[in-house]
Amino acid sequence: MRLVSLVTLCLGSALALSACQKAGEAEVDRAVQDVIAGDESSLNDIMLTVADPDEAVVYFKRVSAEKPDRIDFQRGLAKSLIRAHRQTEAVAAWRRVSEHPEATSEDRVDFADALIRTGEWNEAEAVLDAIPPTHETYKRYRLEAMVADSNREWGKADSFYETAVGLTTKPSGVLNNWGYSKLTRGDFREAERLFLEAIGYDQSLFTAKNNLVLARGAQRNYQMPVMPMTQIERAQLLHTLALSAIKQGDVAIGKGLLEEAIETHPQHFEAAVRSLRALDSKVVN
Repeated sequence: MRLVSLVTLCLGSALALSACQKAGEAEVDRAVQDVIAGDESSLNDIMLTVADPDEAVVYFKRVSAEKPDRIDFQRGLAKSLIRAHRQTEAVAAWRRVSEHPEATSEDRVDFADALIRTGEWNEAEAVLDAIPPTHETYKRYRLEAMVADSNREWGKADSFYETAVGLTTKPSGVLNNWGYSKLTRGDFREAERLFLEAIGYDQSLFTAKNNLVLARGAQRNYQMPVMPMTQIERAQLLHTLALSAIKQGDVAIGKGLLEEAIETHPQHFEAAVRSLRALDSKVVN
């Protein structure tokens, strides 16, 4: 009996040890997979932020080919192509992402964004229309506003711009877009207001500063607005204002602004010099 009990005990211990080993191996495997997944996620994040865009494209093309079912790799490739300014390729990549079974509404918004970048407005509108109205994001409404602008549906555009502004803590870009929309419609005062508001949120946004000067010039207001600007920016804005004045027939004012721009710029301002020479040549002839 003692021998049987001992054998039974040994067998039980061996089985328990075997089970423990298998459980331990399974835990190790899971831990390894978690580390790999964590490393992949970290590497993906690096590639989508600080890595060179073209290097990121090469990386995501490789991993997408190795694991074609992984939507995160396909999405990474599409985003990297946008960062690398390879817009036509990006459209094809976002199309593949949007057709993936795991595609989200945000993926389709990004697809619409890529289509707009290549001027495919009709398809972009169709993609946005197919997204459920419950998907309410800043980017979706910004794109909706841009599409409405392209269709000259001003009321819808204003509504979408206003909604987009309310959905972000950094509205400078969309305010600039909205202001430019007003500028193209000839609503110069409202455009000026929106550009000033955009600059208030981001004082480094030179595009809004330049657009502001255009809006003032369109009203024949050739005074430089009060806003933060570097010496180089001031020279460039004076050049923009000068061209606006000349375009409207205020040639003497435009010439004076060109001379001021050349004098203000800390280096040789070739563009303004050429403009002044061309103006002088035209006046002489």
